[in-house]
Amino acid sequence: MLGLICVDVDGTLIGSGNVVRDDVWAALADARSRGVRIALCSGRPAIGNARAYAQRLDADGWHVFQNGASIVNVGSEESLSEPLPDGAVDTLVAHAHARNRLLEVYTDTEFAITHPGTLAERHAALLGVPYEPRPPESLASTLVRAQWVVPIAEQPQVMEEPHVGLSLHPAGSPAMPDTMFISVTKEGIGKGFAIRKVAERYGLDTSRVMMVGDGENDVAAMRVVGHPVAMGNAVASARAASRYQVAHVDEGGLREAVELALAL
Repeated sequence: MLGLICVDVDGTLIGSGNVVRDDVWAALADARSRGVRIALCSGRPAIGNARAYAQRLDADGWHVFQNGASIVNVGSEESLSEPLPDGAVDTLVAHAHARNRLLEVYTDTEFAITHPGTLAERHAALLGVPYEPRPPESLASTLVRAQWVVPIAEQPQVMEEPHVGLSLHPAGSPAMPDTMFISVTKEGIGKGFAIRKVAERYGLDTSRVMMVGDGENDVAAMRVVGHPVAMGNAVASARAASRYQVAHVDEGGLREAVELALAL
């Protein structure tokens, strides 16, 4: 039996209805009762719905948020977060205003936005937090991540623009199918980096770890674990990086992955 199952959120834990299936919760609870650690491994921040998911999955465990920029123990509140380089946020904010583009800026537990409006309000609802727009300069804690929130058609342009000293992590959500979320972290930081840190905290070799995901931002994590699993709705790059494939998120694919983990 494996020691750790890492679970993406959008397209893996939740589907098009923005809810978690009851059979998926039951399978994850069964795995945890057998001693398997469960770690959320998401691009979302450690607030709102994602925080609640993490607490339900493993209340005193380590979880990966913000595409690896935030590694948080939701029981002890200990953090292994990686800050953005000095000056990076100022450059990104200036670019956002020049392009009239929505940029979100995050600490471990707070975030601010450059362009209030419908898109920002929809994303706040998806995250499960109140829509209370505030400017990036109002954040006093350590800045760990920024995120472009753009229509899908704008993704190629954003990805081609220079982001010196930074890594980009594109991801979508079935709950906002018209939108692309492009996380910006310190260069070299991603879900794969963070999973290694979590496995180390649990004294596990990554050969005993499963990663279940569906997006481009899950590929790095799939490449560092012994048991990478792609959802039936996964993008081509995630399927190519996987060792196993399960059903679509809306058909209980994550339940299948957990059952597989318990049988290995």
